[in-house]
Amino acid sequence: MNFLADESVDRPIVERLRQDGHKVLSVAELGPGMPDEAILNLANQETALLITADKDFGEVVYRQRLYSHGVVLIRLAGLSPVHKAEIVALAIREHLSELPRSFAVIMPGMFRLRRVSE
Repeated sequence: MNFLADESVDRPIVERLRQDGHKVLSVAELGPGMPDEAILNLANQETALLITADKDFGEVVYRQRLYSHGVVLIRLAGLSPVHKAEIVALAIREHLSELPRSFAVIMPGMFRLRRVSE
């Protein structure tokens, strides 16, 4: 699967997903400071799911109704970056087929998924 990691995503998450065989582009590597709309556009151009820890993407996808190939929001504050990477990798492995055209939220002990309307 293709992913675009927002700069809010911890480096160990990016590295773990790459180790698991996913293609992961990283905003931190490509051009830090990109506006949210530009990040979403890049994800769509790459047919990539956006991985972020920034809740503002909910606003962009639902209120502004901008097209999204899919968003994975990470809400794992207080955990170590390595532990976050393990949780994110597991959630993606278990729900991979459901992620396109969805807005998913990964929290400790919980995974929520909502389809994004066309």
